[in-house]
Amino acid sequence: MQTPLLRSAELRILETRHAGVEPPLMERAGHAAAEFARHLLQGSRAPVLVFAGPGNNGGDARVVARVLTRQGITVAVAGIDDKVPAGDYGLVVDGLFGIGLTRPVTGAAADLIARVNAFRGPVLALDVPSGLDGDTGRVLGAAVRATHTISFIGGKPGLYTLDGPDHGGEVSVANLGLKLDGFSGALLAIDDFRDCLHPRARNSHKGSYGSLAVIGGAAGMTGAALLAARAGLKLGAGRIFVGLLQPLAVDPLQPELMLRAPDDALAQATAVAIGPGLGASDAATEILRRAASVDCPLLLDADALNLLAAHPVLAVRVARREAPTVITPHPAEAARLLATTTEAVQADRVGAALQLAQRFKAHVALKGCGTVVAHPDGCWRINANGNPGLASAGSGDVLSGMAGALLAQGWPAAAALCGAVHLHGAAADALTAAGDGPIGIAAGELIPVARTLLNRLIAANA
Repeated sequence: MQTPLLRSAELRILETRHAGVEPPLMERAGHAAAEFARHLLQGSRAPVLVFAGPGNNGGDARVVARVLTRQGITVAVAGIDDKVPAGDYGLVVDGLFGIGLTRPVTGAAADLIARVNAFRGPVLALDVPSGLDGDTGRVLGAAVRATHTISFIGGKPGLYTLDGPDHGGEVSVANLGLKLDGFSGALLAIDDFRDCLHPRARNSHKGSYGSLAVIGGAAGMTGAALLAARAGLKLGAGRIFVGLLQPLAVDPLQPELMLRAPDDALAQATAVAIGPGLGASDAATEILRRAASVDCPLLLDADALNLLAAHPVLAVRVARREAPTVITPHPAEAARLLATTTEAVQADRVGAALQLAQRFKAHVALKGCGTVVAHPDGCWRINANGNPGLASAGSGDVLSGMAGALLAQGWPAAAALCGAVHLHGAAADALTAAGDGPIGIAAGELIPVARTLLNRLIAANA
């Protein structure tokens, strides 16, 4: 089931459309938050401190206070300029600023947020933590670090990407009884690739599962290409051809990989992943030029993206491809492709991913905290799994190999990218749950865990 993600402009349209509903949306939001507050109190009768700002978010907070008071809970309400009443509170409710905040939080408001963040008990944020941009996940000067957030009508993208996961805590969504359809953004879910989770026919062979060519591995960077290739093998591609710019005789850890010259690898592929360890040489540029013309799914990562940014004619060739294109940039690579700064990309990750999808007619995974997946049709997803264990060398190469393997097996590009991003993050979470992360997860450790998770998903979906 999809969790819709709504940017502020979309939310304002919905609020206007439902302005006359009974009970009003503010009442619905306040009652939903009050019920959640009671859950957080766990039966305690401890008093609750509610911070209510001047706007709609503050209105929601005042409804929470009123409902809790009627239920016999002692509630203190304070605004930005009020003296905060002393007391031993069981819960703090943050209703200072909502999604309409556009300027940095300073002065008394920033001081108040610091006091909220010093509170040792649970903090419930209404819609978004105050000071967090609900569209982008940017902290606007200062932001509440909530233990829980209840987001109204739909999720807010900023809760799941950039700084949002460090401030929103555990996020719940209350739809307030509204039925949403036609939304372009959502949390990435198994439903985004469920139709591809088929058990394998007993009467099949290696040719049934495609051939992935991994192109890269210049001198000093062969490890990147080998990581991608190993991931492609373990995620189910029938054959892996590794086109290395720095020749090797064999991968001693994975002798099943077939090491070839780049052109030979391209010639036998049903899908191509190019870029891991590719380098920026003339030879790298030439093989990328040939890869851009292959009549099969093409994934570009790492140095391939940097070469696209440096060669506009080549970028146009990629944008005009008929076969599916997938690109997986990190923020700095995305900035080069968009001729802007990394800071600008991070300031609007969803917008940047959508720009790239349109510019290159490609399926895009903008990597980072809350990877944003965007498609040429304007639909987008944010992946909520994964953890800081993915911030290690080679992690992106493994993602490329995973996605390449799914493409080679015939998954549609949108499903292959969503599936790979989900499995990549889920593997990091599984390692961490087992006590092997997030610190010190090596990229190669993700591969066998992702294989196990994929097989379990297929079995569960059978």
